[in-house]
Amino acid sequence: MYIEKLALKNYRNYEDLSIEFENKVNVILGENAQGKTNVMESIYVLAMAKSHRTSNDKDLIRWDQDYAKIEGRVQKQHSSLPLQLVISKKGKKARLNHIEQQKLSQYVGNMNVVMFAPEDLNLVKGSPQVRRRFIDMEIGQISPLYLHEISQYQKILQQRNHYLKMMQVKKQTNETMLEILTDQFIQMAVRIVVKRFEFLHLLEQWAKPIHHGISRGLEKLEIHYKPSVEVLEEQDLSKMVNSFEEKFGKVRTREKERGTTLFGPHRDDLLFFVNDRDVQTFGSQGQQRTTALSVKLAEIELIHSEIGEYPILLLDDVLSELDDYRQSHLLNTIQGKVQTFVTTTSVDGIDHQTLKEASTFEVQSGTIKQVD
Repeated sequence: MYIEKLALKNYRNYEDLSIEFENKVNVILGENAQGKTNVMESIYVLAMAKSHRTSNDKDLIRWDQDYAKIEGRVQKQHSSLPLQLVISKKGKKARLNHIEQQKLSQYVGNMNVVMFAPEDLNLVKGSPQVRRRFIDMEIGQISPLYLHEISQYQKILQQRNHYLKMMQVKKQTNETMLEILTDQFIQMAVRIVVKRFEFLHLLEQWAKPIHHGISRGLEKLEIHYKPSVEVLEEQDLSKMVNSFEEKFGKVRTREKERGTTLFGPHRDDLLFFVNDRDVQTFGSQGQQRTTALSVKLAEIELIHSEIGEYPILLLDDVLSELDDYRQSHLLNTIQGKVQTFVTTTSVDGIDHQTLKEASTFEVQSGTIKQVD
């Protein structure tokens, strides 16, 4: 798949933009703070209905405006699909093929993107929250049901936390209500854990050979899911439910004292091992970067294997963060099969055929134009 047209209205520093792209590598050049990353982000937001840079949608709306609009046309193997997302202070409205979608989970997944930005190097060394967000966003692209389940889980978690807070200050003492909320919480948590196990199993299958290749055959990558409740991938649902029930039985008093839910998918983590050593703790910066790159390239192949089309790849200012060898490996992998957007201040020093054949655009003060 590839994005053929992009139009922005009141988006970040773009007042009005309409641009066409080819199904190949598109390089977006410009100095810092001119709007390169904003173009990249807008493609991501069009696909995912949320930004990778901010959790506050109002940040996406141009100064002194009431709304921002992103429109795009995506070409797939068998169809051409118009997408539209309008972001206002009241919320978001998504249109797919000109029809407004009642739920964002019905919209997300119609255009697939993989983003690789400098902050993605934090996938390995950053906080568990970064890794949980990564898992949820990527599963959501290939499973709209998962997005719905995560949304439901968050609502139940919020309700349960609110109730525990009330119990903490003795405004509520009804144990039966807590049991009902706990039961709802466990049912949803188990579904999420199962989906995460399945996804990470697939991701590891794709990432292992890629990592082996980048490390010149010297390293073996493993990806482990680390649930906060002791459950195993091979367990059936009823055993997982039992494990959760036992855990919550043991921590009930502590949760009421602290007024919050202490365990569940919102507390889980993801571990990367290279040659049986935890990369986050013991890996060199080079190993951490190779791991992050391998995972991103694996995402591309995983999405292709699940939906039959390659996603769009967004490389936001990341080439300069990689050494020549890793740059070449990345560019060789995508050559000729993935529509790719690359932002950079300069292509000097990147000597690769893929970039020589790319379409080039220049960004300056919220305007963008193609250069020969």
